[in-house]
Amino acid sequence: MTAPTTAARKGGRWIEQWDPEDETFWREKGERIATRNLVFSILSEHIGFSIWSLWSVMVLFMGPEYGVDAAGKFFLVAMPTLVGGILRVPYTFAVARFGGRNWTIISAATLLVPAITAAAVMEPGTSYTTFMVVAALTGVGGGNFASSMTNINSFYPLRKKGWALGLNAGGGNIGVPVIQLIGLLVIGTAGAAHPRLVLAVYLPLIVVAAVLSALFMDNLAPVRNDSGAAKEAARDAHTWIMSLLYIGTFGSFIGYSFAFGLVLQNQFDRTPLQAASLTFIGPLLGSLIRPVGGRLADAHGGAKITLWTFAAMAAATLVVVYASAQKSLPVFLVGFIALFVLSGLGNGATFKMIPGIFQAKALARGLKGEEAASYGRRLSGAAMGLIGAVGALGGLGINLVFRESFASAHSGTPAFVSFLAFYAVCSAVTWAVYLRGAGPASASPAAEPDTHDPRPERQPAYADV
Repeated sequence: MTAPTTAARKGGRWIEQWDPEDETFWREKGERIATRNLVFSILSEHIGFSIWSLWSVMVLFMGPEYGVDAAGKFFLVAMPTLVGGILRVPYTFAVARFGGRNWTIISAATLLVPAITAAAVMEPGTSYTTFMVVAALTGVGGGNFASSMTNINSFYPLRKKGWALGLNAGGGNIGVPVIQLIGLLVIGTAGAAHPRLVLAVYLPLIVVAAVLSALFMDNLAPVRNDSGAAKEAARDAHTWIMSLLYIGTFGSFIGYSFAFGLVLQNQFDRTPLQAASLTFIGPLLGSLIRPVGGRLADAHGGAKITLWTFAAMAAATLVVVYASAQKSLPVFLVGFIALFVLSGLGNGATFKMIPGIFQAKALARGLKGEEAASYGRRLSGAAMGLIGAVGALGGLGINLVFRESFASAHSGTPAFVSFLAFYAVCSAVTWAVYLRGAGPASASPAAEPDTHDPRPERQPAYADV
């Protein structure tokens, strides 16, 4: 990546030289700057996730007087997932185009649009089409994740990426249970007739996040958009394999987060207050444990942690299928919350794999030192946007499967059976591509592997990515 011209980067907090792989630079200067940017990135992404998941809370306020049935509500909470997934691609490239700090300010301020419009329309008598359009606007909060992760990925050295990306994503993910807790507080105190109080909390927080980003974050001048990197990442089989795995981890997390309250209401006849008192638990635990998944991946390899996570998710899904068929709420909650925790672990592990995979490919090409690190950052940054977008669309799939399951069988059991089959596929793919035959021996550094062939024997040992 070539540094931009000075003229193109005037008027903001631009850092011209950045080399986190240099341990002296990192110790004397880099770590302090990266940590400061990470803190305020987490804040902005946290609020972005809250707004993205706003309608998982708003539907709990929508009683019979709103005239929206269960299938309509599942479709309503699916709409932000669709828009957020699509926006993750342009948001990824916005960081290099505008600067990480500058785009964080813009993306945070943009959250005012869905928050204000939701406050305007949230009342009985509003048409379903209007609700759908306003719900779609909250997708901008989902886009924040891609730009935030791409930005933080550039600040940290490879050896720290799992923990840093896990903290950034986990702190953002916590925005889901936090807004659900605020919804619970409003329903429990003011009642289900006052959804606008939730927005009254978030409107000033959005302004605070934008202002603090302007005051304390930085832009990295060496980070440039690279259409060649985007095309190369899109052509690489690993980008799409990791997208599949990220559907299984993050797609599960966000899909279940949006659907949990509706499943409780329709499967177990919980009231809005009863549902709201439970929905935040799973997303909260899944968010808190995401950095642990990144740390475990740093220590033991993302592929190994991902494989065990999918195996455990399959086991937890079996518990949920049993509880759903037997209509046992306590057992259902144990299995479902376990799915949240495991998806959080998997989120941290799979995202750690991305920079590791492309770093391994750089070494297999014969690149060394900063040249290899630069190649890894270039390709992994481009791939993250695509992988994050596809993973978010997995949440859309989960809500649509739930919608069909309840519409046809009046139960979530068929949906969970399909999720069980998908986790089995993800387990098999993780083992076959990244662990089968992997050992301490790596491919010859001088070898030029086929970038379209993901077989591990043609690549370095991916067990350590």
